[in-house]
Amino acid sequence: MAAIPVYPYRLAPAGLMTRRQLRAAGLRPGGADPVAEIRWRRGRRFALLYDARRARPVRPMTPGLWRAHAAMMRARRTCPACRTDRGYVIPRSLGTCLLCADSADT
Repeated sequence: MAAIPVYPYRLAPAGLMTRRQLRAAGLRPGGADPVAEIRWRRGRRFALLYDARRARPVRPMTPGLWRAHAAMMRARRTCPACRTDRGYVIPRSLGTCLLCADSADT
């Protein structure tokens, strides 16, 4: 595997984008491999860069995908202890909703 070029923060050539930048532009890598890397914080942080010309449009959400997404989010909001949809994502550090975690502490 050939090494990819590494650029300092904010010095990557035009036309290269991170995944987040692609998503904000309504694009996705589309199976393309990263063409470069950007590093900052003395090399401790990095992001892969993709060629925007090879990127594809984001797939549209179908009704089935919306249902699956809603079910997934509902499961993340449901407390396993009291089985209540709390309206927020249950913290993984606690494992239960805030009310159940508070009652377990006392």
